[in-house]
Amino acid sequence: MASITRFARTSSSSLQVSTRSAPLALTARNFSTVKFNNNDRKERVVILGSGWAGYSFAKDLDPEKYERIFISPRSYFVFTPLLASTAVGTLEFRTVLEPIRRLSHGIGFHQGWAQDIDFANKTIRVEANAQADSASKAVVPIGQGGQLNQATARGASFDVPYDKLVVACGAYSQTFGIEGVREHANFLRDVGDARRIRLRILSLFELCAYPVGFDVLTEEDRANLLHFAIVGGGPTGIEFASELHDLIHDDLAKMYPDLLKFVRITVYDVSPKVLPMFDQALSKYAMDAFKRQKIEIRTQHNIERIRPADGKLGSEYGELKLKIKQYGDKEVGAGLVVWSTGLMANPLIKQLASQEFAVPISPEDRAEARRPKAKLATDARTGGILVDEHLRVRIETQAADAAKGSEIVPTSASNSLLRDVFVLGDAAVIESQRTLPKTAQVAAQQAAYLAKVLNKANEGVIDVKDAPGFKFRNWGVMTYLGSWKAIHQGPRDELRGWAAWVLWRSAYLAKSMSLRNKFLVPVYWLVSWLFGRGISRF
Repeated sequence: MASITRFARTSSSSLQVSTRSAPLALTARNFSTVKFNNNDRKERVVILGSGWAGYSFAKDLDPEKYERIFISPRSYFVFTPLLASTAVGTLEFRTVLEPIRRLSHGIGFHQGWAQDIDFANKTIRVEANAQADSASKAVVPIGQGGQLNQATARGASFDVPYDKLVVACGAYSQTFGIEGVREHANFLRDVGDARRIRLRILSLFELCAYPVGFDVLTEEDRANLLHFAIVGGGPTGIEFASELHDLIHDDLAKMYPDLLKFVRITVYDVSPKVLPMFDQALSKYAMDAFKRQKIEIRTQHNIERIRPADGKLGSEYGELKLKIKQYGDKEVGAGLVVWSTGLMANPLIKQLASQEFAVPISPEDRAEARRPKAKLATDARTGGILVDEHLRVRIETQAADAAKGSEIVPTSASNSLLRDVFVLGDAAVIESQRTLPKTAQVAAQQAAYLAKVLNKANEGVIDVKDAPGFKFRNWGVMTYLGSWKAIHQGPRDELRGWAAWVLWRSAYLAKSMSLRNKFLVPVYWLVSWLFGRGISRF
């Protein structure tokens, strides 16, 4: 899922409730408030995040019933299942993007990072980032502590009030604090990542195509530079390796025939097998397909460090050295490292979970002394926010009692629910369904469920607490294996080979969010098949 927050820098000034009468303006103090317009005002729903959960929810929420406001550092949604195809030129970048501002019936949008949330006053502190370089690439925290580089320039800050809040800010790429990963590896979570990977692949072939004697490259150097290392044997890593194989053997092999003997694609994973979500038979089918395509699989391999190669190879050609535990002091050279090893908790979630906040006992009583103190309840294993079956945030309060009309709903002596705050996607852990995977399928279903419940609640048909709880429906998992082959495993059936590839493409085409992309995606598939993939560097 796409992450939408940076590590929040705390401010000495507290969040203030707006007077709800004027539009956003950035003041000389670099701070302002987005305010309500009370003229026939609909209930305002603020959505943090433009990934699968946030975008799907906003798309399904009825704009006639609610005012929808997005807060995200990027102004678009990315259809991540096809991102690997854009990295190798099978599809163009626009085919996987959905601009937020093009959502039907109008939508409010503020491009920025959510810095903090004042649950007591229903206000969000936002830092503007419309000019930030990170708006189109994966942002990775430093080390295992989850903090981002605070030396980056700060944008103007402003407050956004809400009636209901949907937190769908996703997660960050997991690096496990391994030295050099954040600085030298490439991630594949946003369209900017895909563009950098495509440029690097094409640049490596051009670098290695210069005539012998023109530069210092030996055959060993060319073999290292044309070694493509993918770390992570999940669907993202496997699909990128497959797409890369197709690009090289279907297109680049015709243009660089003398370089094909140097090319290697290797997938490294710490687990005993790749694609652990598939059964043994399908996983073996995938391994056999890779073996035929000469894609190397290295399971039970632990990456300990990534660094630039010594001398000119590292500084000018960008060669990297991977230190692998199983190889001792021997390092493996690579021209490109793509890192796809799972997710880590969003720093905003970690920050919010560590803070105490005051929850008003009633709208009429705002005295700080009479507010119970509360903290967000979190899952000890993942760090995600605990929610009930209606996706409402679970909190831990110091007070067991609450008056009628309170903004908390008592459920036990120590646990309550924070009304009007919901969490979806990677940041959420449903108490009764803690083993749900952190996938786009789960996030999209949660979003559709919550939008349907809120639409009915607005009509007075049903109260949120009386609605049926969320139930995940498993539609199965699919992975592309290259050469027009794929595997699919569902609750009742499984497919492999060409039939699974047809299902893979059909399903992703059907899930594309807009009619525009439902048209563009098959057009570019046809263009790539007839005329080859896009290999221009720009």
